[in-house]
Amino acid sequence: MNGSSRIRRQAPAGPWLFAAPGLLVIGAFVLHPFVSTVVNAFTDRRTLIPGEFVGLANFRELLHDDMFWIGLRNSTLYVVGVVPALVILPLLLALLVQKNIPGITFFRSAFYTPVVASIVVVGLIWVWLLDERGLVNALLETVGAGGVGFLSDQWLLLLSAMTVTVWKGLGYYMIIYLAALANVPRELHEAAAVDGAGPVRRFLAVTVPAVRSTMVLVAALSSVAAFKVFSEVYLLAGPSGGPAGEDTTLVMLVQRTGTGLSGRVGYASAISVVVFVVTVALMLLVLRADRREET
Repeated sequence: MNGSSRIRRQAPAGPWLFAAPGLLVIGAFVLHPFVSTVVNAFTDRRTLIPGEFVGLANFRELLHDDMFWIGLRNSTLYVVGVVPALVILPLLLALLVQKNIPGITFFRSAFYTPVVASIVVVGLIWVWLLDERGLVNALLETVGAGGVGFLSDQWLLLLSAMTVTVWKGLGYYMIIYLAALANVPRELHEAAAVDGAGPVRRFLAVTVPAVRSTMVLVAALSSVAAFKVFSEVYLLAGPSGGPAGEDTTLVMLVQRTGTGLSGRVGYASAISVVVFVVTVALMLLVLRADRREET
């Protein structure tokens, strides 16, 4: 009896022992950096200087920082330009590769290849394609169209970075849609076809309602990723953020401001807090819009 009661008293600690490694990793690499960032946002800390509490001074400075508003503009435009494409195009792609036709396995692998490719490699490939002496401009000059400054024009550079993001994300979201389409009853399509509905009508009346929750998930994931974009713009525009820094995003501004021996860690942390608040707001807006459609 004493042994069994001792085991019952020690049993509640068992699950915590199994969860301890994961909790330690989360605490060390997620919670601690998050809390530190929030605390630093209210200080004037620099890379080698602990800093002192300054209250809302960093956030007040943001309101008068032109680069912050440029970064906010570009990050917002990125969401507007990328999210609709990543919600619709992967769904159409999933409908295409869902069909069992000869050679479709090759195309499924080809569409997913950009997802597993390193973003650095992808960026270098697109720089080689879009540079003034790159392949695309060489082809344009061959047909007499003249060169285009994809990487030297402010808006074309931002559009080029959006194209890279969409191209790299198509395969990832295609897989998510394929899983959702596999759960759509075939009887619904057959019934719609019997009623005389064509492919477009069946897509709008059957497929879209069936995968609407997945579309909301894709919209939430892609909007957060688009607002926090860094690699694509950094690789195409360079550390300066394009011509006169006009293509700088908020995350690029965090990296530029908070790194180096004289980095303003406190100010960069304040920008990071703004990025966090906006991304949470984006997710809540998407979820709220989904709930309104359900009601």
